[in-house]
Amino acid sequence: MADIVVFHSVLGLRPAELEFAERLREAGHRVTTPDLYDGRTTPAIDEGFALMRAVGWETISGRALDAVRDLPAATVLVGVSMGAGVVEDVLPRRPDAAAAVLLHAVGNLPTGLRAGFPVQVHVADPDPTTPPAQLAAWQAAATRSGADAEVFRYPGAGHFYLDAHGPEHDAPAAELTRERVAEFLRRTEPGSA
Repeated sequence: MADIVVFHSVLGLRPAELEFAERLREAGHRVTTPDLYDGRTTPAIDEGFALMRAVGWETISGRALDAVRDLPAATVLVGVSMGAGVVEDVLPRRPDAAAAVLLHAVGNLPTGLRAGFPVQVHVADPDPTTPPAQLAAWQAAATRSGADAEVFRYPGAGHFYLDAHGPEHDAPAAELTRERVAEFLRRTEPGSA
């Protein structure tokens, strides 16, 4: 069993993240889903970016840090799209995090990760928010940092392919992602080596 925090996308804390978290709970994990927008959501990405700017990155990052303050040091950090950027902000202040899972985006890897830090990435292929050059640069940075990074690409899937309520939902890709995340969590639990 792992302690996990799931940071939502630019659209806000919606059923997509809550259902993903519920599946993790059903697998026996303790999951926190902080609302970084204080209850606001939107169905459209453009509106989501406007909402993100209205809330302000400093507030979003501060709320994320508040959400993990009382969680165990070895919590797994999960970022959904914009949430990958939140993980990027939180991780330097949580050096003992157990692992990171980045869904739909990669953000930037912070410097100073511990050697062998486990990271798993799941992105659509192609995805305009994570173009091939950005993904290649991220993988190179992960290698340089000594992270133990796995990258999975899902050909033909849309950006929010995990969202069963959205137009980009890809059921086979979503199920494969959930299976891979479940296995990753099993491998990164203390004592699983």
